[in-house]
Amino acid sequence: MRPRRPTRQITLGNDRTGILRIGGDAPVSVQTMTAGYTHEIDACVAEIERYRRAGADAVRVAVPEKKDTEALPEILRQTRVPIVADVHFHYQRALEAVEAGVHKIRLNPGNITDREQVNAVIDACKAARIPIRVGVNEGSIIERRDKQKRMKELGAVFSDRKHGYLLAIMIAKLEEYLDIFHERGFDDVAISAKSMDAALVIDAYTEISQRFDYPLHLGVTHAGPRETGCIRSIAALSSLLANGIGDTIRISYASDHADEVKDGLELLYSLGLRERVGVDLIACPTCGRIQVDLFTLVQQVREALASQVTIPMKVAVMGCVVNGPGEAEGADVAVFAGDRRGIIYVQGQKVANVPEDQILPTLLRECLAFQGEVVAGRAKLGEKKVEIIPPDPLGELGSGWEKIAAGGVPLTVRRSG
Repeated sequence: MRPRRPTRQITLGNDRTGILRIGGDAPVSVQTMTAGYTHEIDACVAEIERYRRAGADAVRVAVPEKKDTEALPEILRQTRVPIVADVHFHYQRALEAVEAGVHKIRLNPGNITDREQVNAVIDACKAARIPIRVGVNEGSIIERRDKQKRMKELGAVFSDRKHGYLLAIMIAKLEEYLDIFHERGFDDVAISAKSMDAALVIDAYTEISQRFDYPLHLGVTHAGPRETGCIRSIAALSSLLANGIGDTIRISYASDHADEVKDGLELLYSLGLRERVGVDLIACPTCGRIQVDLFTLVQQVREALASQVTIPMKVAVMGCVVNGPGEAEGADVAVFAGDRRGIIYVQGQKVANVPEDQILPTLLRECLAFQGEVVAGRAKLGEKKVEIIPPDPLGELGSGWEKIAAGGVPLTVRRSG
């Protein structure tokens, strides 16, 4: 992991929503966007609240029509997370959103042909002291003749890249847009440059991070459903984040957007860029040695702990006695299975040996008891070095090394003829 790239910092939100800082020394934040109509207020508020509960730091809403911006004051009154208005083509929607009290504007100046209209939006945001995200997407880049020379120059720089031409256009467009903001004396800006191609996203943000010090909003657009979109998104975002690039992210799915938030947070937890909230659950991938229904058990454990455990305890669910003990080392609470049974450990101390149908309730009980000890200050997460000694393969869960050593279990070496 490389240190985070130093950037300027922008802020959005208020006392009701909390202040969200993006860039600088602020943790990487997670965003998502509503999928329903903004003017359907009750449904929109419910959707935003669901994403907030999932862990979203900010939620973006589309405002293509005036009835959408007219709904914003009531939406803002009922919600408790910073709201970003997504504006395309109609600058008046941006002005109405600012007037309604929205916390940030997402703007693509290339979609607004009148320069004075763009200036009006910038001036309104400056007066309201709210930031603007300037975005260029591969699918919405508009070439302008007065920028052909610059794009040709950049194209020569990136001639050895697979996507050199697109990369050149993206950077040229950002330069063009940022010039507008500089002329208006407005620096409260975040920038993005998305594509459906993970490799292009990595190249684009890497180059942009070397040219601009604005906070970067990372994302892969048109990523697809969760089954494939998670791979496409993580392929790009994890590479960038591990190299210190990125200040806020959105993982985009053509499915439930709450999953965007959950997976975005898990990415940041896994890279150590956010302090985990709730259980850190690890589980073995299973193999032919498994002797319990681990797939079902893991899902049951995940669902049970997600709603009841709030501290970042590490819980391991392992399917056999071969790798289970070693892989469970370091876990606060661990279970590994044998012949339709499970042995449960709490910070290295064996506390139970139960049949398969009792693994879930016993594990849950021990997790909640340990959480109580931590909250009360009588235990600490990861305080002890957990060294779990595997059970004898012929003992509690099978045979036993001691029996073998004592000659209780004969060993036969089969010789080939």
